[in-house]
Amino acid sequence: MRTLDQWFAEYAVSHQNPTNKAIHYICVPAIFFSIVGLLMSIPSTIIANTLQLNAPIIENWAFVVLLLVLVFYIRLSISMALKIAVFSGICLVINYYIGQIVPLWAFSIGVFVIAWIGQFYGHNIEGKKPSFLKDLQFLLIGPAWVVENLFSKK
Repeated sequence: MRTLDQWFAEYAVSHQNPTNKAIHYICVPAIFFSIVGLLMSIPSTIIANTLQLNAPIIENWAFVVLLLVLVFYIRLSISMALKIAVFSGICLVINYYIGQIVPLWAFSIGVFVIAWIGQFYGHNIEGKKPSFLKDLQFLLIGPAWVVENLFSKK
């Protein structure tokens, strides 16, 4: 298994152009956020009835999937897993409140489509294909790379 630094080094190869990087700093979190919203939109009565916590922010499919995703990050770095867990929690809360105002699934699809258009535009500028076309695990490396690049003290 590759280390987090090895993943970042490979991911960075197709993310050198400053414009592409800037687009990724916006679009990667937006895609992550929209996926959380889409997962929260799936009826989760079975989870709510099983847990009976009356806590809709955690009684949904997004929370379940995010717990599984965190296993991937924990295997790479406890520190990164904690950072992603905080971001995931923020996504859950904001998506919950958005869902109180507008249909969450529709909002999430809109964000998802716009963000992917941005991603492909950025890679067009870069002149290199997205990393996930080589390995789907890069779909999980992207959010960590953004966190690392935006919030590290390097």
